[in-house]
This record gives sequence, C-alpha cells and structure tokens, in this order.
Amino acid sequence: MSSTLKRKLIEVSLPLEIINKESAREKSIRHGHPSTLHLWWARRPLAACRAVLFAQLVDDPSAHPDRFPTEEDREKERKRLFRLIERLVVWENTTDPVLLKEAHEEILKSTGGKPPTILDPFAGGGSIPLEAQRLGLEAYASDLNPVPVLINKALIEIPPKWVGRPPVFPGAADEVGVDAWPNATGLGEDVRRYGQWMREEAEKLIGKHYPKAILADGTEGNVIAWIWARTVTCPNPACGIQIPLTKTWWLSKKKGREVFAIPVIEGRVVSFKLSQEIKRGPSKAQDGTVGRTGVTCIACGNNSALAHVRAAGKAGLIGHQLMAIVAENRRGRAYLSPTEEQELAAQIDRPEDIPETELPEAALGFRVQGYGMTHHSDLFTNRQLILLATYSKLVGEVASRIVADAIAAGYGDFDAEERARAVGLYLALAVSRTADLNNSLVTWSNSRDQARNLFSRQAIPMAWDFVEVHPFAKAAGDVGISVETAAKVLAQLPSRSVGKAERADASTRSYDGCLVATDPPYYDNIGYADLADFFYVWLRQSVISIYPEETSTMLTPKADELVADAMRFGGDKLKAEQHFEEGFVKVFSQIRESAPFDIPITVFYAFKQAEGDADGVASTGWETMLAGLARAGFSVTGTWPIRTERSGRSRDNESNALASSIVLACRPRPEDAGTISAKVFLDFLRDELPDALNKLQQGAIAPVDLAQAAIGPGMAVFSRYAAVIEADGKHMLVRTALKLINQILDEVLSEQEGDFDAETRFCVKWFTQYGWNDADSGTADTLSRAMNTTVEAVERGSVFRAKAGRARLLAFEELSANWNPLTDDRISLWEVVLRLAKALAEVGGQEAARLMALARQRVDLDAAQELAYLLFSLCEKRNLTQDAILFNGLGQSWFDLTSSSLKLAATLPKPVQGQLDLMELGD
Repeated sequence: MSSTLKRKLIEVSLPLEIINKESAREKSIRHGHPSTLHLWWARRPLAACRAVLFAQLVDDPSAHPDRFPTEEDREKERKRLFRLIERLVVWENTTDPVLLKEAHEEILKSTGGKPPTILDPFAGGGSIPLEAQRLGLEAYASDLNPVPVLINKALIEIPPKWVGRPPVFPGAADEVGVDAWPNATGLGEDVRRYGQWMREEAEKLIGKHYPKAILADGTEGNVIAWIWARTVTCPNPACGIQIPLTKTWWLSKKKGREVFAIPVIEGRVVSFKLSQEIKRGPSKAQDGTVGRTGVTCIACGNNSALAHVRAAGKAGLIGHQLMAIVAENRRGRAYLSPTEEQELAAQIDRPEDIPETELPEAALGFRVQGYGMTHHSDLFTNRQLILLATYSKLVGEVASRIVADAIAAGYGDFDAEERARAVGLYLALAVSRTADLNNSLVTWSNSRDQARNLFSRQAIPMAWDFVEVHPFAKAAGDVGISVETAAKVLAQLPSRSVGKAERADASTRSYDGCLVATDPPYYDNIGYADLADFFYVWLRQSVISIYPEETSTMLTPKADELVADAMRFGGDKLKAEQHFEEGFVKVFSQIRESAPFDIPITVFYAFKQAEGDADGVASTGWETMLAGLARAGFSVTGTWPIRTERSGRSRDNESNALASSIVLACRPRPEDAGTISAKVFLDFLRDELPDALNKLQQGAIAPVDLAQAAIGPGMAVFSRYAAVIEADGKHMLVRTALKLINQILDEVLSEQEGDFDAETRFCVKWFTQYGWNDADSGTADTLSRAMNTTVEAVERGSVFRAKAGRARLLAFEELSANWNPLTDDRISLWEVVLRLAKALAEVGGQEAARLMALARQRVDLDAAQELAYLLFSLCEKRNLTQDAILFNGLGQSWFDLTSSSLKLAATLPKPVQGQLDLMELGD
C-alpha cells in the first residue's frame, strides 16, 4: 500500500470489546429487529456492520499528521471516534437522529463531502446495505437469489418512498389519531390493517379444519398444537402393526407438569393415552422407537434398519398418527389424548393450487429425499398446504383492494399500484415466514412446551414425531403475529437515503461508482439456493403478479450460485472446489477493476474447516477465499474478529463452534508490488504477528477463533507482495502460507510462557507432554528443577500430586472446593485459570467474576488470559474436547468477566499485608 494513501480507522484500530458485546447481545433482541421480518441464514449482526462501515469510511488520525502530529494527539482522536462508535453500536440508539447525524458528518469529513454508494453483491439478509442506509449512505443490494432480493426491497428500497405518508386503509389514519407518520409508520399501519383483514378472511374460509378441543372438565379449549408420529408397517409378518416412529414418548418435561405418551396395542391397532405418573415414565433405553441405526417395534420387539423406513417412504407407505393434542386451559397448557374428531379434521384432500416443484435429488443439509419426500409440497400436511395456498391467493386479493383504497385516498394510478406492491410484498413475506412453523418437519420441545421451527439450523432434516401448530391461535405460526412483526420492523427501519435491491450475478454486474462491503458465501457451509426454495415457492405464488421480474424462474437459480457443493457436480469434490474458486476470483476481479484506491473494501468471513494432510492442517474455505482475493489483485490491510454469538456457560456449548466473523479490509494491490523470499516472509510473520495476536486477545476473541483470526494479519504480509518465492523458485501457495501462519501462532503462544510464574510453566510443560495422565515422579523432579521450582511447591499450589513414585496434574473435578485467592499461600496462574474455567462452567459468570476480582489482587490477569488461550490450543492438539470447551468459554467470556470483576473489586476484602509477607516468606 502506498504511503501517500490515507489509512482508514478499520486499518488501524477498533473498539472491539464494545462492538463484540453489542453484536452478541443483538441475538436476544426481537421486537422491531429487521431479522424478524423474514428468515435468512447466517446474517451478520447489525451492530458489527454499522461499526465496520463507519470505520471503513472514516480516516484514522494518522492520515492527518498536520492535525494530529504526535502519537498522543492521534490516540486522543481515536478515543473520541471510539466513543462515537460505542454509542453507535447500541441497539437502542439506532433511531437516535442526533447520533446518526453526528456519525454521518464524520463520514462526510473523511470523504470530501461525497461518500460513496455502498454495494453488497451478496446481500443475503441485508444487514450491510441496511446499516449503510442507517448511516445516511446510498445503499445498493444485489443477489442472484430472488428471496434475499425481495427481503432487501422490503428493508431498504420500499420504506424511503413512503416516509411521512399516512395509511390508505379506510379510516385507519383517523382511528390512530396522529398528525405525523414518521419514517414508514404509515406503510406499517397499512400492513397491519390489511394483514388483519387477510387473516380474518382466511379463518372464515378454512377455520373449520381446526376444531377446538374438549378439556378434562368438559369445556372447550383452543388448540395450540397437534403432535403427530409418522408410522411404518412392522416388517415382521406375524406382527404387522403400524409402528409409531418417535424419538421420544415424553411430551413435557417441565417440573411438576411432566407428561408422556403411552402406546396402547389392541390387535394390530395402536392408540395413545397420556400419563403424568413420573415413576412409570420411559427410561432412556425405552424412550421412542427410532434410533440412529433403526426402528424397534413396540409390539413384537423386532429391530429393523432405517433402510426399511426409507423403502416404505419411497413407496408412499409412511403414514402419520395423532399422538396428542396441546390445548389452552386456565392453568396454561393441557395435554390431551387424541380424539376421532381431531383425527378426522386433519384428513382433508390435497389442494390443487400448490407448488409442484421438485426438491433437489441431493443437497447440503437435506435428508428427507431418502424417505420419499421428493417435492416441496411433500414437506407439508394437506391441512398446511390449504393454509398456505389460501393465504397466497389472499395476498393478490389484498393488492386489488389497496389500489382501490389508495385511489379513493387521492393517489394517482401509478402511486396506488406502487402502494399495493409494497404492502403486498410485506404480507407475502409474513405468509412465507410462517411456513417455517407450518410444515411437517416442525418438532416439539418437551422442555419448553412449544414448537421448534424447521430452520433452527441451515438444513432440512427428517423429523419422525412432528407438530402442526394452530395457525389461528395468535401465537407463533399465526400470520397475524408475522404481520404485526412486519409493522414493528417498518417503524424501526431508517428509511433515510436511497436504497435499491436487484437480482444480479455478482460475477457479471457493474461495480462502477460503488464501494463494496460484503459477506460472501462460505465455501460449502450453506446451500442457500436449495434452502431458499422452501420459501420461494410460496413467495412466488403470492407475488408473481406484482413482482414478475424477481419471480420469473420456477425455482431459485442454482448453476451460477457460488457454493462448493459436490452434489451439484455428481459428487466430484474437485470440480466443486474449482467452481467456487473460479467464481470467487471472477467476482473479486470485477470488483478490483472499479475499486477505489482511497477507501478499502471490507469482507466478512466466518468459515472454519480444518483438513489434515501430510504437511499439517489447513482450512480449505479460508484457503480458497484468500487465494481468490490475492489472485484478484487485493491486499489485506486490516483484520478484526467480530463475535456473533452470546457467550454463556461453557457446558451449554455442544462444540467449539466458530463464534466470530473475521472482517478483512482490503485494498487493490499496487501494480508495482514486488516479490519476497519465503525466508523474508517468515521473518515478517515473526515480527508482526505477536502484536496482532495480542490485539486479538485483548479484543476478547474466543480461543476457538484465534487460529482463524490470525490468518488475517498473516495474510496481510503475504498479500502485500505480488508473490512469495520458495527456495525452488516456485510461487508459494496460499495453503503453504496458512500452515506457516499456524506455525508462527504456535510459537507466539509458547513464547507467552515467559510471562508465567515457575509453577505455571511447570504445569504447562507437564500438560503438553502428559495431559492429565500420570508419569514417573523422577520425571516431575527433573522438570521442576528446569523450571526453577520444586515438586513440593507445585503440590502446595493444590494443582499437582506426587505419591508412591507417580505424579500427575489434578483435573477440574479434583480441585478442592471453597477456594479463596486471598488466602491461597501458593497461588499460580495455572490454578487461577482452572478455577475460573470451572466456576464459569459449573456455577456461572457471577461467581467466576467474584473469583477474578479477588485473584486480580494476587496475579497478572493479562498473563492469565494468555494462559487460557494456550490451554485451549493444547487441549485441541490432545483431542481433549470437553476441556477445550471450558477454556474456550473462559476466553470468550474474559471481557465480560473483567468488566464485572472490576465493579465487584471495590466491595470485596483485601489481603492483609502481614498475610502477604508470610506468603512471600513461604516462597
């Protein structure tokens, strides 16, 4: 990068702690949050996008030596900008016009009063363009897939057109009784009113298919859900019953309200009765009929492989049977046994006007095709198909009503049509959103007494026992709830500047006059197009007459989708990789041609995939993405980890899943960039990585993400040059560079041991070699002398035991109870880190923060944080998964614990000086 270019804030420093905190907190915000408008997978947090865009455009103080001549001046200015970012990322401030104006003025100062148009060519859920618009910037969103295009139209394109305009629904403006309609609240009121009319019409047409339940006292109660079990014929000819396929017999495990289903067999007929007798409840061995490998018959005990179920499914012989009804009563929820009336209510003919589109033969995350589900319509019961088909028709009817009402309100023909298109899209999105809870793959949570939507993850898995929610119960799955949600979102949207969303291929579209900020697809992590068809088939049916261009294809485009899905290439993984890499290079080469030199582009990436080979471990997704950027002519100039998941108790984490997005700032590499040797590349890595890693750790990145985040500063060195030349004269591959970056990361973590006390260094060396296993006491004695301590000293620290010629470290479960850091006469960093990880996992953050507040009076907590990262790394290398999870939880929670511990410090006791003197003498 030329020295004459002004560095942007994102290339120098960011207040990561508060950005991460607010990004993680955002996951728990629902009312009015744009993500609630419609599901899209792997959305980036709005707070992170807002902060990144601001820092991408605003100059770092070092860019103005005339105004900030000293480092002290520059640091003071950075702190001012940080304080602005810290206010900007708070969700409650997103509608503060004074703050948003202040942020916009800062952007204007750094862009000569002419900020660029922000373009996200992989717009997805719309986080980046929406936050660009919130900052007062012109925002463009494009995507190959029509579903995100429609979502982005609803978020950034439509609302600014209707700012300040009252609703056109007859009488609505007078009933609400307000003089002003700020932002798009008038449009939101129309969505609410027409949506309610649409719901009422649907209930008139098909409400008869959803009868009320008869409660135990003989009164009627509203049904909340029907719980069904799929069935298959037992292959034992002497039996032949319809086996209910269930994962569990438990319907509710809430304490004091436990309920389970008991199958009753009479001849070849199976029925169900419900019981609350906990002592009789099914054991784990008897719970459900379906396991990972097969099915057990409840009548004859025959075990059959899942292949039998798959064959029955493909022959159309899988049925379903009602297990239980969940209804409302005075105490909340009642579980009722099935009745003939309720069974018959669901036995209706399959409607004709439904999408008859086919599922892919095989796709990422899909499992249902093997059981005979070959069309999208197969994912729904007949009753659910009628529901969605009815609503799809009603969206068109609403649009016609709106045109007439708008003309009556004084609109011209064109504006009236546009109003109808706008409201119609929000209603179609509301209907589509409810499909996530109105399908036959929804399951029941017996711990929360509620339905779990299909897309709790990015997949369409098989469900054995499934749930039909009541679509008119005024709860999740009711279109009325989705409509109200859409109205609340509209009230919160910025609706400030011009926004445009369009269908376009990122590899062929124009980038002239635009600055790119994007979140590209993650290699083979998510098959967006195949998943999106689940919603698209219903959206298309609802809006094809008002958005014909966006819904011109029967299914979402697949051939040009940027994904390394081997199933698209007949199982050929190499062809899939080539498709992704070539497509990625093509996209970013297009971006490179128009990319400005004075402002970096930004790329979010959140991929973790480790693959081993003879030379070590590499990440295919990262390798492909980084190779693509380098080949396209970009140089990495900044890298930051943005946490996207809330930190919690470590034992709640099922795995060390990647919790951060890595944000890369990239500039076009100068045409005259030179080459360097591999040796010089390594020297640069050793010189630059330690400081970069220290910043990442101080930013509270989760240990599980550290290796991924380290790729950024390492690749900043690699991509700075046209090529890195190996000893044999060949250009170094990105895969080789990634392995060298990992090697230097290990070196840096090991070098941090110099900050540890002698006992901790001993424990680290022992753990590296033996883990929690025992070894000869003589070995312990030799190692302790090398570490300038003694075995007796380590034993006094209550973390090591040497007895009868054998020695070992004490594992978490062996640590003594009631530990007090102030009275521990041989405290070590090792003990502090293990105790904090144990407290966080077993008791929670409050107790861990209390112990940290006491421990900070005795040890260097910065060094303790370094140790937590090192121990995570060592656990991963030794395949100690559960221990790695504990250390990852501690590292990820470090910032939150530090903040809490500092607040507690003033209220906690201090060690008596005499006690400390005695402890020092003991040493």
